[in-house]
Amino acid sequence: MSASCLDIVFRYQRSSAFQKCMLLALFLLFGQFAQAGEGKRTYTVGLVPQYEASKLHSIWRPILDQLETATGEVFEISGAPSIPQFEKELVSGDFDFAYMNPYHFLLAHGGAGYTPLVRDHARKLFGILVVNAQSDITSPTQLDQKTIAFPAPNALGASLQMRQELVDLFGIEFTPRYVKTHDAVYLNVLLNEAAAGGGVQRTLNQQSEQYREHLRVIHTTQKVAPHPFAALGSVPDAVRKRVLSAFLAMGDDAEGKALLAKIPILQVGEASIDDYEPLRKLALERFYEAP
Repeated sequence: MSASCLDIVFRYQRSSAFQKCMLLALFLLFGQFAQAGEGKRTYTVGLVPQYEASKLHSIWRPILDQLETATGEVFEISGAPSIPQFEKELVSGDFDFAYMNPYHFLLAHGGAGYTPLVRDHARKLFGILVVNAQSDITSPTQLDQKTIAFPAPNALGASLQMRQELVDLFGIEFTPRYVKTHDAVYLNVLLNEAAAGGGVQRTLNQQSEQYREHLRVIHTTQKVAPHPFAALGSVPDAVRKRVLSAFLAMGDDAEGKALLAKIPILQVGEASIDDYEPLRKLALERFYEAP
């Protein structure tokens, strides 16, 4: 505030001149805030829709809030209603950052140029093949010419890898039945609508005990590095580094670690392109269905 305004404050605090001077000061102050806010970029974050939208938001919004505090950037969840729609937007580079399955990453790295930042270092991803516990099937070779249930064509462990191994390792032919969810896979097997079904250990563990005791695992796929959180190539390097550092810091903090475990990421660590190269050797494109 200028000296003349200060003089008005002390001499004429109740005058209209004082009020005008204060209004001018407030106007200038808010103008500075507005200018500071202008040009502040909002980064979109795409999330593979593993769960319903409300659950995804409840898991990721607190994490993004912590990232905002740590980096000074702004992050907005950009939700896709289905996995096929997510795949389309991801490959087109519609998200600045994204959390995706490993095969999605290979597609997105080659297409839009995503770079992995972090992943879980405490576990690996693999598929399981289950049969009805009352079935006499003990090996995938016994599934030749039978119907096998899968959640979706492009689910990595439960479907892509599983179909690849059934063909390449066991040499069988089968009829795939895509039933949309892991829960539906297990139900199809329990009701003998399918001779077997592809899933992952986590979703099997989430079934009620009454369901689990009537399902038997007969095969597990090769283990691969789990879902990465990746950045689009156009995101400035300095921003990527701040986001990476913020994630790693969350892994060293009890509250942050608890938030990450809900994804789930049990032990956050850096990710690299090399983590996902083994998937290329499986030639999964033979089984991938473009959305």
